[in-house]
Order: sequence, then C-alpha cells, then structure tokens
Amino acid sequence: MSVAESPPSSLEARIRGLLPALSPAQALVAEEVLRDPAGVASSTIGELAARCGTSLPSVTRFCLALGLAGYAELRLALAAENGRSSTSWERGTGAEVSPDDSLDEVLRTLLRADTRALEDTVAELDVQALGQTVHEVAQARRIDLYAVGGSASVAEDLRLRLHRIGRGANSWSDVHTALTSAALLGPGDVALGISHSGETNEVLEPLRRARQQGATAVAVTNYPRSPLAQAADLVLVTAARDITFRTGGLAGRHAQMIVLDALYLGVAQRDYERAAKSFDLTAEAVSTHRTPHR
Repeated sequence: MSVAESPPSSLEARIRGLLPALSPAQALVAEEVLRDPAGVASSTIGELAARCGTSLPSVTRFCLALGLAGYAELRLALAAENGRSSTSWERGTGAEVSPDDSLDEVLRTLLRADTRALEDTVAELDVQALGQTVHEVAQARRIDLYAVGGSASVAEDLRLRLHRIGRGANSWSDVHTALTSAALLGPGDVALGISHSGETNEVLEPLRRARQQGATAVAVTNYPRSPLAQAADLVLVTAARDITFRTGGLAGRHAQMIVLDALYLGVAQRDYERAAKSFDLTAEAVSTHRTPHR
C-alpha cells in the first residue's frame, strides 16, 4: 500500500494505546475525549478541564503525550476525524456486544472491530521501525520468537513463513525454554516478543534477557508505553481494541498478523531469488500430499 493509499491516522487508536500509561488526571481527559469527541472538539480547554474535574495543565500534558503541540491541535484533529465519519467512535468500532444482539449483529460487530484494527494498525505503524526490523531479521544469525496464549499462534505462523523462505527461527511459548534460548543469543541475533498487552511476563523476561545478551530486541504490542515496548530496541505497535468477551481476541491477532506479514514479505524481498527458490522447493516437497480435484 502506498503512502497515498494508507488509511488516515486514527486519533482514537493512539489514545487507547496510551491510556494504560497515562496519569490518573490525564486518563480522565482521555476517557472524556473517547466518550464525546465531537463535544470536546467544540469545547474550550477550561470547559474540558471542568468536565473532567482536572486542571488545565493536565489537559495540556495529555495533548503532549499524544504528540500534539497543545489543546488547539487536539481540537483540530478531533474535528477532522469527526468529519471523516458521521458515527461516534464507539458505534463506529462496534466495541460492545449486548445480551440481546442477534448473531447477525454479532458478526457485523466482529467485522467492524477487525476491519478497524487493520486500518488503524496500518495507519499508525512506524514504517521506519518496521524497515529496521526487516533489516535486522534478514541478516540475523539466529531468530527467537517469544509469545504465549493467542499471540503464540501468530508467532508460530511467522516461524513457519520464515521457514518456507529458508530463514530458520525458533518460536517459544514456554518461559523456561524461552529463557534458556535467550541466554544463548548475542550480537547479530534477533529476539521478537509478541504480546497484545505488553505486560506478559513470560514474553517480557526472555526479551529482556536476549537484549542483555546483545541481541536486537523487537516488541509487537498494542501499547507503545508498555513494559515490553520499554524493554525493546524496536517497537511495532498494533491498534486493536477489545470488545465484549474478547480481550486480546481475534482483532488483536489480525492486527499482529498484518504487521508480521509485512515483516515476512520485507525479509523475502531482501533476497528475492533465494526466497523464491526456497518457496518453490518447499512447495514441491509436499506436492504429493495433495489430492487432485476431480
């Protein structure tokens, strides 16, 4: 996707990604912005501070945490984003499933959430960090992948994809084996930790150990100020939001997968002939295990 074709950056995704790391006062401002973005866009900084029960400096610090110059820029960004959609953020993403929703409504909620996660992830992703990760993985001596739970299936998918193009990688979901592998890494190696929350100790501990050993540490997480992000040299941020009964659910894994698919394709591009040859050889090796359609 070219830069011109990329979806617009989502202010909502940035706010939700930073929310766990904000101070209590800044979090009050964030929650009010998420609740009523149009109302905030038409309010003065004093009116917003009063509604949130906080101070003017707290509102300003919230704006700075988002990477904005101040409250005036926040209002402009909210007005621009509101102009792109006639629905509120909450309705637009379909974040909640109620007990009375039909299965058709549940499916549409899932589709909206997953589509929004992909669009926001592509819009917010640091392409420079992705490019540096591609460079490091393409020339790595060893590649370790750390993930547990739902993220472990995403890590295993990346391991298999890299294997198909002749790039060996290890995928660890047990913290003991992950730590013992991390202890043997060093300069020229890459360790990649995948965690939606960025707070999973079974992923955080081996990534920290790998970085201490001199390996390049890469984090894939939904929260750019999470402990996992802070422990990494390079951070690839997803932008999925949870819906009812699906904390870290499929939307989160879809967001992780589009980032890691881009990483895999970038690595394949670095040595296109080798990747194509390896892919053809592996396809031929399993060709006899397909039953022809008749």
